[in-house]
Amino acid sequence: MTTSGISTAAAALRRLYFARAVFAFAWAGVTFAAAGELTGLTTVLFVIYPLADVAAAIVDARSSRATGSPVLLYVNVAVSSLAAIGLAVAGASGIPAMLRVWGAWAIVAGLVQLAVAVTRRRMGGQWPMIFSGGLSVLAGSSFYAAASAAEPALTNAVGYAIPGAVFFLVSAIRLGSAARSARSAGSAAGSAGSAARSAGSAAGSAGSAAGSAGSAAGSAGSAAKTSHSAAETSHSAAKGH
Repeated sequence: MTTSGISTAAAALRRLYFARAVFAFAWAGVTFAAAGELTGLTTVLFVIYPLADVAAAIVDARSSRATGSPVLLYVNVAVSSLAAIGLAVAGASGIPAMLRVWGAWAIVAGLVQLAVAVTRRRMGGQWPMIFSGGLSVLAGSSFYAAASAAEPALTNAVGYAIPGAVFFLVSAIRLGSAARSARSAGSAAGSAGSAARSAGSAAGSAGSAAGSAGSAAGSAGSAAKTSHSAAETSHSAAKGH
């Protein structure tokens, strides 16, 4: 992965993570007010959340191809799409069914998120995503277990979005630092390359100057030999007379 590729991908992910954090906070606020009982509106709100995850994964896959294979992101698209369908169906069966689907989705999506974050560690800013993926697995297990409670409630499931929003926000901030570092490293590498090229040009010029000096010295030596030969000829002629 090149430095420019890391910088571009980090900048794109930063914007995406900020958007996901804002959406998660807003969704939690609206859904918590409606989660006291299972209604058609509540079901729609719960279906919207994994659909938003589908959209985010598609954007992520398209904007970060330089960071590696997008296969895991497309797996997330499939998992979240099935979760949205499952929640729409479970809404007609009651809160326990909703919690089971929600919990199963949180477990699988958390594992995928964890795997994606691990593969992106070189990019920087991924530890919050690693923690978020692990927390999602634990939270999903608790939601699935809560479906068997005497009086299951959806409010705890809504709270699942809050830590995720915080982790997205922290990761976005850290990705900003990673992108700046990558740009600085790229500039430093470019400067080093320019310096190396300049040094090479200087060395070439010095070599040419040395060659010219050698040629001049050779010409001077030849001229000196010619002058010496002429002097000897003149001396011989003088003796003859």
